[in-house]
Amino acid sequence: MDFTLSEARKEEPMEKNAILVVDDEKNIRMTMLQSLEPLGIPVRTAVNGEEALQRLREGLFGLVFLELKMPGMDGMHVLRRIRHDWPKTRVVIVTAYGTIESAVEAMKLGAVDFIQKPFSPAEIRKLATLVLEREAADEASPVDYRALIELTGRHIGHGSFAAGRETVREAIAADPARPEAYNLFGALLEIKGDRFGAQKFYRAALAIDPAFKPARSNLERTIYLHRFGKVDLGGDGEEATSKGQGREGDRVEE
Repeated sequence: MDFTLSEARKEEPMEKNAILVVDDEKNIRMTMLQSLEPLGIPVRTAVNGEEALQRLREGLFGLVFLELKMPGMDGMHVLRRIRHDWPKTRVVIVTAYGTIESAVEAMKLGAVDFIQKPFSPAEIRKLATLVLEREAADEASPVDYRALIELTGRHIGHGSFAAGRETVREAIAADPARPEAYNLFGALLEIKGDRFGAQKFYRAALAIDPAFKPARSNLERTIYLHRFGKVDLGGDGEEATSKGQGREGDRVEE
């Protein structure tokens, strides 16, 4: 059910792990409500940025799924307000295919993850569960950015790319103002075969630190396809093989 703002005021305050879905498209809101219902977690919706902020003032939310492109107050403005006023609330960006660049910018502002439309109910449930589990783990023990970067590199080296995607997202959430995690995220996308998505994350790393050589090397190699070489993960000259350049027998875990 899609709740109105007047109905929300009559309800009890939200539990800490409640979920807020912010999207101006009714079909998306309904799809996400139905997708998240099996988790047994309270879910509320907002049709625009103004209503989203009102919802947040009225109760605690552990997770917000936030569409960036909305009429009136856009998602970036809402994200900045959440980072300032509710810093413990996790934000996942909902974005249309082909606009990863906006999601990258949002992650630099503190969003912990992003999901592209169209998505399946199973993808939404899995992502919500992972983010809320990360939150619980972070409260139990402080997240060490450097340890997460090293763990991601090991996952990639062992061919455990799904695990690498999880730890690199945690690293970005732990410190969105450092370049290493964006370079590794780009490497994981490139290994998966998404060259253009990878380039956007390499550019994000360079926007933070223009002198960060691994991202520069990776970006130039993916732009100039005649240049051969491996994905530079950074740190002690570590490298990986991308899906597009993979050798026979290389294992790529999806």
